[in-house]
Amino acid sequence: MKVFKFGGASVKTASAVKNVKSILDGFAKEKLFVVVSAMGKTTNAMEAIVSALYDKNFDLFCELVEDRKSFHIEIMDALFEDKKNPIFEEINTLFEDLKLMKKDRLVENYNFQYDQIVSLGEVLSSKIITAYLSTFQDDVCWRDARTFIRTNNDYRKAEVDWEKTKELMDIELNQPNCRVSITQGFVGHTEEGFTTTLGREGSDFSAGIIAYCTNAESVTIWKDVPGMLNADPKWFENTVKLDKISFREAIELAYYGASVIHPKTIKPLQNKNIPLYIKSFLAPAEPGTVIQASTENDALVPSFIFKVNQILLSICPKDFSFVVEENLSDIFKKLALSGAHINVMQNSAVSFSVCIDIDNFGLNRLIDLLKDEYDIKYNDNLELVTIRHYDQKTINRVTKGREILMEQKTRQTVRIVMRNLGEE
Repeated sequence: MKVFKFGGASVKTASAVKNVKSILDGFAKEKLFVVVSAMGKTTNAMEAIVSALYDKNFDLFCELVEDRKSFHIEIMDALFEDKKNPIFEEINTLFEDLKLMKKDRLVENYNFQYDQIVSLGEVLSSKIITAYLSTFQDDVCWRDARTFIRTNNDYRKAEVDWEKTKELMDIELNQPNCRVSITQGFVGHTEEGFTTTLGREGSDFSAGIIAYCTNAESVTIWKDVPGMLNADPKWFENTVKLDKISFREAIELAYYGASVIHPKTIKPLQNKNIPLYIKSFLAPAEPGTVIQASTENDALVPSFIFKVNQILLSICPKDFSFVVEENLSDIFKKLALSGAHINVMQNSAVSFSVCIDIDNFGLNRLIDLLKDEYDIKYNDNLELVTIRHYDQKTINRVTKGREILMEQKTRQTVRIVMRNLGEE
């Protein structure tokens, strides 16, 4: 069996859904498990619906629900000639049930409610695509990830129970007359049957989970790029496609912030040596990128990962004492409490510097947590560039016109925190 994953951009319109069908038609004799994301920007829209609900802005809530309903109905109108197809009533019912939530008593656990509502984007997408494909063939079935991907109760970032998921998938795959399975990415369920999500962009991870539990032949992630590039085109000119890289290299790139693959996707595939292909849904015949075990091609092309809006924080004990393990433990705890994501860190005898992703609210909270015991200085609006397989020429290329504030090097990787010259 092959596992395919189609993201939101690949199913955002009726013509995009038809293109998915044409890609699947090219594998007409193969068993496929197809993971789909919510259509277009539906996840963002569903997040706005949750916010309106909790703000008790019910007029906005109903308006946003109607907008998503119209968006999906418009796609369905273009896909189905028969307007009496049961999918219309099914989708209408889902939205009517969602609208009725304004009458329910809000649960205190925001993350729980988030998962119950935001996951509907994937449910809608998977149901519509299954119904559309079923008008052409009778070996397509809808499989509900909320019944076979088992997780803990950590809503919005649920952890997978691999053993139970494998057991449930074995049962799921026993359904007869189902060559093409369509399911939701991003979602799972608890032992009690409540819906969970695996974190934003978690549909890639869903494909990895399914492939691992079914011993799939391969996973293919269909994107709007020709494969895995050595840099994001919006930050870097003259990008190069990486034809073949190792699991280890892909994990490194994902960890440092490469956006093509969700970081958790690679490990389950590496554990069972299942190759991962990154291919373009706009040019499905092109070879794309393959991620597999061999490391022989990893160093052929340098890769660049840019992160913007970085904050470089310098933390010094007020009594000028050494920064020791006890200080670091305290600082890390407060970084976690403020919601900071650590990218680079460095310490000297009396100071600890850390480059972080954090919003303004989190930054203010962090400063409040630290200010009694530490002197704090920070620079904002910085850039962090990570270069894999660098040389001095590539460093000079990315730092031209920049002031370097922090630099760390290993044999394979350099990470540079910098700002435009002239910025305060």
